[in-house]
Amino acid sequence: MKKFFKIFAVLVLLLLVYLRIAIYPQLDLISGFSAKSVASGHFLDNRSLETIQQGDNDIDKIDWATNEINDTERFVTSKVYGFKERKAIYREGLGATLINDDFDVSKPYLVPKRNKINPNLPFPYGNLEPKDTVFSNIDYTKLNAVIEKAFDKKGEKNKRTRSVIVIYKDKIIAEKYTDGFDKNSKILGWSMTKSLTATFFGILQKQGKIDISKPAPVAEWKNDERKNITINDLLHMNSGLEWEENYSKICDATKMLFIEEDMTQSQINKPLVGKPDNTWNYSSGTTNLLSGILRKQFKTHQEYLDFWYSSLLDKIGMNSALVETDMAGNFVGSSYGWANTRDWAKFGLLYLHKGNWNGEQIFDESWARYVATPTNTSSGQYGAQFWLNAGGRFPNAPKDMFYASGYQGQMVAIFPSHDLVIVRMGLKEDPEFDFDGLLSDIVKSLKK
Repeated sequence: MKKFFKIFAVLVLLLLVYLRIAIYPQLDLISGFSAKSVASGHFLDNRSLETIQQGDNDIDKIDWATNEINDTERFVTSKVYGFKERKAIYREGLGATLINDDFDVSKPYLVPKRNKINPNLPFPYGNLEPKDTVFSNIDYTKLNAVIEKAFDKKGEKNKRTRSVIVIYKDKIIAEKYTDGFDKNSKILGWSMTKSLTATFFGILQKQGKIDISKPAPVAEWKNDERKNITINDLLHMNSGLEWEENYSKICDATKMLFIEEDMTQSQINKPLVGKPDNTWNYSSGTTNLLSGILRKQFKTHQEYLDFWYSSLLDKIGMNSALVETDMAGNFVGSSYGWANTRDWAKFGLLYLHKGNWNGEQIFDESWARYVATPTNTSSGQYGAQFWLNAGGRFPNAPKDMFYASGYQGQMVAIFPSHDLVIVRMGLKEDPEFDFDGLLSDIVKSLKK
């Protein structure tokens, strides 16, 4: 019996050592993710705690967290089995921000000035319901069957699609939402926000206010080999800088999103591990660095905040859209853009029309070609903060398709050769969700 207890004690000790080394360091990230997710979902989209916990937060380990919402003071606290409490606050106009103990919640803050113009026009150029349009070249029976197939049957949680919308020649030809979601539901785009961030460089370039071919304006790089990294390299994720992006562990990306006060600095401090324009590596830190570079283009913080809305989001009627900020007041351009499904579709239509929005050129036509041109060393899968199908990632979909893509299967897909935009929002991605089948079958429903 004594031998048994000794063995048992050793096993318990080993378990405790494992938990301390392998699990405990992750608790900050787990409770941080949970607090931020609950605060955003609840205060931005009016979701209940139960809905968020059973939907957005039913992820391995994240579901360990317990969460409390304070509706009066508008914040959320989360902890894991009583440990590592984290807090996310909500501020109107800025969204939810995960904060640390040093953050002064009483400090005044600036918010973007919005001009939500609502022209008396049907979608997409206004917010009125679109006019019914029937196209003779569309097999609607096939199209509707494809859309239906993208959703789970009652009681299932396999595909986890929340919404799909299909826009053909500026008209909605299919639109469906799962239970609990509708055309007004704001959904987090995750890394689709990267494509938004890139667009601001196209807008500034059209205005003659930036030259993306010049070295990135980063003071910390001026006296070492990183001084040759251009804004173009950053837009292409081809800087050669070190970065690890793996959401299943503690890595550069997760530490940035759930620990850092100023997310624009995370990539700046990384060394070169390759050559600029010759070492493609996907990096959310790079996009947040680009957000910081955007901030430097304006004399005041207020101008930076306003620009994201006045030049693009409100300009094209993405009135539901909101990009959340970090503790330092930077837009989290890598990950935290929210909008309803129709507004995400408007963003796709802007690129389908090569920057022209109802007669106004938001960015030059050349910019649309630029973001959809393969990045050197990306094997045809990436452009400038947009993903591409040029390398055949989706073998049955058109090769000219390019798309904004986000964690858990968010997608705005643009098909220039078919005058088509497809948006799918959900909680599963490849291989659990068959994107190739969805995209190719929708295209096939358009008869030639």
